[in-house]
Formats: sequence, C-alpha cells, structure tokens
Amino acid sequence: MGAQSSSTMTFTSADERYALARAYVPEHIPSLMATISRAAPFLVEDYLGFAKDNWVIFVGYPLETQFDSTRCDAILARVRAMHPAEYLWFIGPAIPPALARDYRARQSDNYYRLDLAPTPIKASLQREVTQAAKSLTVERARAWTKDHQSLADELMRREKLPPLITELYRAMPDYIAHCETARVLNARDARGKLTAFFVVELAAEQFDTYVLGCHSKKNYAPHASDLLFAEMIALARERGKPSINLGLGVNAGITRFKTKWGGKPYLNYEFCECYYGTEKQTSIVDLLLGDKL
Repeated sequence: MGAQSSSTMTFTSADERYALARAYVPEHIPSLMATISRAAPFLVEDYLGFAKDNWVIFVGYPLETQFDSTRCDAILARVRAMHPAEYLWFIGPAIPPALARDYRARQSDNYYRLDLAPTPIKASLQREVTQAAKSLTVERARAWTKDHQSLADELMRREKLPPLITELYRAMPDYIAHCETARVLNARDARGKLTAFFVVELAAEQFDTYVLGCHSKKNYAPHASDLLFAEMIALARERGKPSINLGLGVNAGITRFKTKWGGKPYLNYEFCECYYGTEKQTSIVDLLLGDKL
C-alpha cells in the first residue's frame, strides 16, 4: 500500500505522484502544504504528513483506505516515534481516541465541493456574471503583486479571520512565487484597478482547489467575485477536472457564497492541536510563521 511503506521520513517524486493521483482534500497536495508551511512532506502507508523542527502536521484522511480510528492511532504512534515533536496538528474526518485524550484546541467544519458535470450555472448567476463582465476584465496570472497584498491587508483589517486563515493569506506571496501549479485569477476595472482575486491550485488529478479569494470594498465592483467564480469553473472544465474543492465553510458569509454557486458539504473536517513538550507553549501561527517573521 502506498508509494512507500518504510519507517523513514523521506519523500520522493513517486510519493508525490501517488498522493496527487488519490488526493481528495487540499491537504493531500504536497506542494501546496509544503510551500505554505515550509515543512517537509512524508508518507506513512497511505497517510500524508508534514514535519519541521519540533512540530508535525498529520493529514488524517487516508489516500486509499477508509478511515479507521484504531489504525489511525497506530500510524500516529509510528509518526511520533519517527519525529518526536512537541506539537502535533491533526486534521481528519474524526479525532482518533489517542488524540481525543490529549488535545488542547479543536475546530470542526465541513469541506465544500462543486461537482461540475451536473452543475450548469444558474440563470440568475449567469446574469450577474454577464453584467460584471461589461465593466471588468478577467486575467489569469502567476504573480502576487502589491495590489494583491493591498486587498489582502484590507480584508484582514476589515474582518476577524481565524488564525490559520490569516496565516494562509500571509503565506501567499511565497506560495505563488514557488508553486508552478498555483494560478491567480484577477478582476480589474476599466482603469486597471484590481477589484477582486482568487487563488486556485491545479495540482490534484481529480479536482482543482479554491485556495482563497478577496474583494475590495474601497474599489468595489458588483459581482466581481461571481465573475471570478465563473472563470474558475471554466479553468477546471478546460482541464477536464470533474470537481472543484471549495475548502472549508469558515464562516456564514463564505458558506453562503460557496453554496449559492452549488457547493455542497461533502466531508467532515476535524482539527485538533496537541502539545507534548515541557517548555513554554506557543501558538500554531507563531510556529508556522517561524523564519518568515
């Protein structure tokens, strides 16, 4: 089972191909996760993880088998033996028993997915997209510019985002600069001003991933985000992808936007953090930022 089954923490190009062929959540995309966290990917049987310094991120969605909490516990024990980290962050469909006794923080959500084959764009949404296209131009790009940073800064000042989502925005310049499968979809007005953008990841074989999006209130254009959503669908269909993983619900506003476009919750998401050290504890964001500070 899996591209490797040894007890080492090495990760090969064959491991990456194995993961991308079977991926069904964004965290199964090694380049996305490794670039954002600056951690090294590893594979133990059909479970993927990422390790750096004194912490590990363990992706509890098996790539081939059905999730089994007893087996997951056993593999987690192997991972901790190979990399005896002080911090362990787990994401998966359920918290396994060993971690349920140890965690100090927990979050629950759902992944949302848009299945493309049976999902024509609703007439009402198409009208909004058509109207937006009269005043906005869409471009597909590979760069994060000061305009993108300004919109992201505006969003983070405007809304209180969960720490991990904030860190995701902060990681975008490095991720887009170094990950060839990242795409930036931009909506610009007649003056060339950026009104909204989406970041999309193309690496997984069976889906594209909506990583994040942002629109400006200062340079607001009606339905700019809807125009970009339609462009994201077009990009996925051009590449023969059957679906788009829309990520987590996060909050009511984001969930409404994803569901109005046909996104549906399809997989339970549980996150927990465990601390096994004896020194002063720090936050997950501080550890992920690390040498980025």
